[in-house]
Amino acid sequence: MRESPRTRRLRTDLKALESLKADSSILDFSVPGPMFGGPPEVYLIRFNGRGLQRHHGADVTIRDQHELTIQLGASYPRMMPELHWKSPIFHPNISASGAVCLGGYGTHWVPSVNLDELCEMLWEMVRYRNFDVDSPYNREAALWAKTQTQFRFPVDDRPIRDRVASRAAAADSQAGAAPRIMVDAGRPAKNESPTEPPPIHVLPARRTDSPVPVNPYTRPHSPALPPASNDADDGIYILDDASDDEVVDAEIVVAEQTDILFLN
Repeated sequence: MRESPRTRRLRTDLKALESLKADSSILDFSVPGPMFGGPPEVYLIRFNGRGLQRHHGADVTIRDQHELTIQLGASYPRMMPELHWKSPIFHPNISASGAVCLGGYGTHWVPSVNLDELCEMLWEMVRYRNFDVDSPYNREAALWAKTQTQFRFPVDDRPIRDRVASRAAAADSQAGAAPRIMVDAGRPAKNESPTEPPPIHVLPARRTDSPVPVNPYTRPHSPALPPASNDADDGIYILDDASDDEVVDAEIVVAEQTDILFLN
């Protein structure tokens, strides 16, 4: 039998909520009623984290567990789910009777908001990362939140997908602990032995009265080499790179009193 769009959406919400539970040490949920062979329409949501409570004018204190029910009515997802807060909570946008104000979502619900995203909004409210003191459901809590100096908001620093955040932080820590080798162009890495260039042998040329012979492999455009000087202070030195390559070019560079013959 083909499922209706609403039933498919309910199944999608169930999978999204199960995925959120796997990524969170904060959220847990159960199904309080029968499912009649289909996806749940009522959830009991639990947040295990720091929120605030106040009993009959007493001091505001930390509460570490919070519960509410979410009922997905017949008009869901076109209409907003029915929310009812069950545990004590002191928050400007949650009434003492358990009604929850979601701001603009209360009057203009967005059907594309999935159940896991709704739970994330609710956790942001619990930990006082999201609250509105201008349009409160609990005026006493709104006035207190404006003037209090007892707590730093948010009262719980963890995002709802705290396991994902912890894994990411651990991966970054491991990556930071690994040795990093910085290699600069032209320089060996610190854990590598520097590569020595091949030795260059400087050999004195044999003195003759005849011109220095030009290598037969010299390219045609290469100029003829001048004869060696007979001056006693002059000398010709051949730079040999100790390789077996054929010499295809030669050039004499005059450096003060010494002629240097480069063979290429």
